Amino acid sequence: MDSFVITKDVRTELVVQKSRFICSLRRVRTEAEAQAFIREIKKEFWDATHNCSAYIVGTSPRAERSNDDGEPSGTAGSPMLEVLRQKEICNTAAVVTRYFGGIKLGAGGLTRTYGKAVSEAVRAAGLSRPVRMGQYRFSWPVEDVGRVLNQLYRQPLFKVADVAYGNRAAVLLDMREEDSHRAEAWLTETFSRPVELEQVRLYEAEEAVVPGRE
Repeated sequence: MDSFVITKDVRTELVVQKSRFICSLRRVRTEAEAQAFIREIKKEFWDATHNCSAYIVGTSPRAERSNDDGEPSGTAGSPMLEVLRQKEICNTAAVVTRYFGGIKLGAGGLTRTYGKAVSEAVRAAGLSRPVRMGQYRFSWPVEDVGRVLNQLYRQPLFKVADVAYGNRAAVLLDMREEDSHRAEAWLTETFSRPVELEQVRLYEAEEAVVPGRE
């Protein structure tokens, strides 16, 4: 299963029946960071009626926690956590701060509103998918590399990261790790000679997806 992270930290606000619901989202790497973030928001909004929270950290193992902070049991933290689960988000903490406006929403209203507050914040933050990337190198005769580069720059499978010139041209390509064999096959077929890619390094990047996966 893919997992996603928020692209940026955000804060959004929703007003329902005169109550203010302020959702703060932050990327976190550990439970300690998530809990520190929750304490930070509670300190910032010390005068709020409630500061309800939920977070998911890691994928395997995975830590999930939620807290209603005085709202009726299951009406705040649980629906917040469920939004993170449904959108397959990890390494993210959410705190929804409520300033009571004098009108009770009932259990159903609270559940919908706390979930909606997190959903809208996720939409504003956008989501990214961690992608395993690699840099690969191959060499080519210097006198012919211009023709080759013209072809490389026009295809979407990889990007030309660098070209180093010596006795032969060393071409450095960036691509998804999973695409390396397909890229090698494409190079061999396109230039009608065997091309072997040498792995230089692997690294993790992020690929943006539709904001909020809506």
